[in-house]
Amino acid sequence: MTRFIPLVLLISALAACGQAGLTTKSGSPYAPRGNFDPADSVDGLIVGHRLMAAGEYDLALEAYYRAAGQYGLTADTLSGIGSAQLMLGRLGQAETTLRQAVKEGSDFPEAWNNLGVVLMERNQTAEAVQVFRQAYALDSGESDSIRDNLRGAIAKNEDLSYDGQSETRFDLIGRGNGSYLLLTPS
Repeated sequence: MTRFIPLVLLISALAACGQAGLTTKSGSPYAPRGNFDPADSVDGLIVGHRLMAAGEYDLALEAYYRAAGQYGLTADTLSGIGSAQLMLGRLGQAETTLRQAVKEGSDFPEAWNNLGVVLMERNQTAEAVQVFRQAYALDSGESDSIRDNLRGAIAKNEDLSYDGQSETRFDLIGRGNGSYLLLTPS
């Protein structure tokens, strides 16, 4: 019995030298170990746009904040943050953020369009028409969604029977790349 003790100790020592417990196994539910290179991570703006398309606005807002940490407060990141805030119903925050976005990138039509959407939600139709016109001019009329938003804002602004107290709810549809379409009920 005592002659097996050195053999057991030798096997234990050799087992401790292996890395069997430190290697990643395929199908493992745990994250792989090792060094993390931030350059290999997915772009926060792309993640935010995908989460917006999936209807996950809280998560999209967090992704846009991460993108802002990586790229700074650019017109694109601010536009994404403002769009997520709009979809969460934070109209005041969305308007402030989108106004900052158009200040940062005055030639960024998606930011102007999204600001127009917020203004329509807040029943500031006359200003929304001007904002949509700016977005349409910057886009050179190439975006159908901006053109449709401009048409809807002009129609609402010219409607003399509109009293401003309507319970009309507008829908914001993501088109990708920070561009959204404002749908009005028929």
